[in-house]
Amino acid sequence: MLNGIEYFLLIGSLLLFMSIIAGKTGYRFGVPMLLLFLGIGMLAGNDVLNFIAFDNALSAQNIGVVALACILFSGGMDTKYDEIKPVMGQGVVLSTLGVLLTAVFTGFFIYYATLFFFPSLGLTLLESLLLASVMSSTDSASVFALLRSSGLSLRHRLRPMLELESGSNDPMAYMLTISLIQLIKTQAHDWTIISIMFFVQLIIGAVAGFLLGKITLRIINRINIHNDALYPVLLLSAMLFIFSATYFMKGNGYLAVYIGGMVIGNKRFVHKRTVRKFFDGMAWLFQIVMFLTLGLLVSPKALPQVAGISIVIGLFMIIFARPAAVLISLLPFRKMTFKDRIYVSWVGLRGAVPIVFATYPLIAGVAHADTMFNIVFFCTIISLLVQGTTLTPVAKWLELAKANLLPRRMVDFDVEFAEEIKSSTMEVTVTDTMLAEGARLMDLQLPERTLVVMAKRNNNYFIPKGNTELKVGDKLLLISDDEHGIEQTLRKLGVPVENS
Repeated sequence: MLNGIEYFLLIGSLLLFMSIIAGKTGYRFGVPMLLLFLGIGMLAGNDVLNFIAFDNALSAQNIGVVALACILFSGGMDTKYDEIKPVMGQGVVLSTLGVLLTAVFTGFFIYYATLFFFPSLGLTLLESLLLASVMSSTDSASVFALLRSSGLSLRHRLRPMLELESGSNDPMAYMLTISLIQLIKTQAHDWTIISIMFFVQLIIGAVAGFLLGKITLRIINRINIHNDALYPVLLLSAMLFIFSATYFMKGNGYLAVYIGGMVIGNKRFVHKRTVRKFFDGMAWLFQIVMFLTLGLLVSPKALPQVAGISIVIGLFMIIFARPAAVLISLLPFRKMTFKDRIYVSWVGLRGAVPIVFATYPLIAGVAHADTMFNIVFFCTIISLLVQGTTLTPVAKWLELAKANLLPRRMVDFDVEFAEEIKSSTMEVTVTDTMLAEGARLMDLQLPERTLVVMAKRNNNYFIPKGNTELKVGDKLLLISDDEHGIEQTLRKLGVPVENS
């Protein structure tokens, strides 16, 4: 039967596989993987190949909520206090005032654009502000995925600032969305109560995330589970508990899981390396599932009907609303250069979060909710195409990109040191040039701060000594105090640093 669980598992596994292969291929050509995931979902949906009939907005919303919680938790675990501390002020202002200004500028633009140029849409001012609020935040999934998969290194701590903003600005967009839905449905305009609710949710979310993160650390370090494979499962259950418990405490669960992940990720705990790898994989899995689901939910045949207004809104947000909101929000931070502000403006990526938030008006039965959903989906595609494909070129054009001289990926040596050990590692392949002064390890004349801790020859690993005879093609694992020491070593060995 074509409606049994086996059928959905078969199609689901094929879609996941296609997404991974498409992401690998798209990466080579600079196409955002997340856009490809959306495209595969649309291709498999109702209007095209009809592999999966899916039109349940509530199910899509539930999947998106769980996925976003996991992505934010994983992003929080990867966020370092030392990196975000100098840019904490900028990140908080962008995630609150920046989102609010983006929603206001875009909302009024949508209202007057539809009033004079697209009157058939018939959006009221509140509906226009709701549509803008849904799209007002920078999407954490897109920012985390694109910045980290591209390996882009940015000057002036821009990367931690952007990741902090994207990881913490969803609560503001969520509150604006929910509040405007209530205003439209009840016609109650008590802004004082709405403002109080917003700040209460943020405060409860921040406090709950911090305290529950601390409690989770104590539990994971003291529970002493004999089966090591259960530690990632334990932390997964803690993540789900932080999100749901904060909701029942009337706090913002998205902020709670991000802060909880940050609290946990910046401390030592049992099997930390295994747990982080587990959540990296889970975050990518949930990103793929979320984008595939949202792609299935949309009707491609309905997109051309909103193409005109969507392009106008999308370009307005990219060219005016986001830059204006960023420039105003960052006025107090005089040390930031104008180029920094321009680049922060450019990384206003839309992604899965706006599409997930667009399901709330659908479920609430707001007028024109279908049109809003299609516009949000179309604007997301525009953002990923225009901004997502140009993050690296724009950074280079603004002279903000740093050469990523020392890639972290290990191919032959799966070795990773504890974070408390301040060191850098690199693997190199022995060449004729390295052996010009002699074939023994001691002849390489390595800097004092660098050691060769392991070697590989013909799939055999061994610990080399000073008189070990090296051969061309041997793999060496180098360790030094920091990246500067590794870079100095590579230059002495005659290895081009940019290709190391």
